[in-house]
Amino acid sequence: MRVTTLLLAATFFSLLPLGQAEDAKKVKLPLVFEEDFENGHSRWEVTDQKSWTHRKVGDNHVFGINRRNSDYKPKVRSPYHIALIKDVKVADFVLTFRVKSTKDTGGHRDCCVFFNWQDAEHFYYCHLGANPDPHSGQIMIVKDAPRKAMTDNKNKTPWKSDTWHNVKVVRDTAKGTIDVYFDDMVKPHMSVIDKTYGKGRIGIGSFDDMNDFDDIKLRGH
Repeated sequence: MRVTTLLLAATFFSLLPLGQAEDAKKVKLPLVFEEDFENGHSRWEVTDQKSWTHRKVGDNHVFGINRRNSDYKPKVRSPYHIALIKDVKVADFVLTFRVKSTKDTGGHRDCCVFFNWQDAEHFYYCHLGANPDPHSGQIMIVKDAPRKAMTDNKNKTPWKSDTWHNVKVVRDTAKGTIDVYFDDMVKPHMSVIDKTYGKGRIGIGSFDDMNDFDDIKLRGH
């Protein structure tokens, strides 16, 4: 029975297009964290308590950044608004969530995703800025120095006001791949290969903009 099951699984994956086969395999990563903020935000560590608000919007609860300024002053140039999941570290992962930009700040209107976080001077993050340039709309690395772009992304991030957007980040540490998706969950919005950091923490936030977050799922190990 076990041999038959393995053969059936192998046949299934071989019949899928390459991209779908990879996605199907990644779904097998165990669910290690899930958050809808209906019971508060106690499972999150933030860099500035004053900058984050847990509130009810209609029949739903969200966790969001309420101001652009922050009392958090990082040692090296890097994002100000950071909320990290407590007590969870992963190397390989698939992270999905919904985000709504609550203030149009122009070309650098953004949200950020933090991953493989070692400490405040060593981590990756993707900056989903509206208009890409060396400091916006790129996958970044912070390594004892001001944040540096690892990509040369040219794709604009199509933010819409009063609209929930879907984000997915996929990390494979063995291959070094980092793939970031925005609304289109099939074609990456930007990608890079880097093996600097392994297992670390996961977070959400923004460089200096305002967003609401909801429905977060993290699969990984």
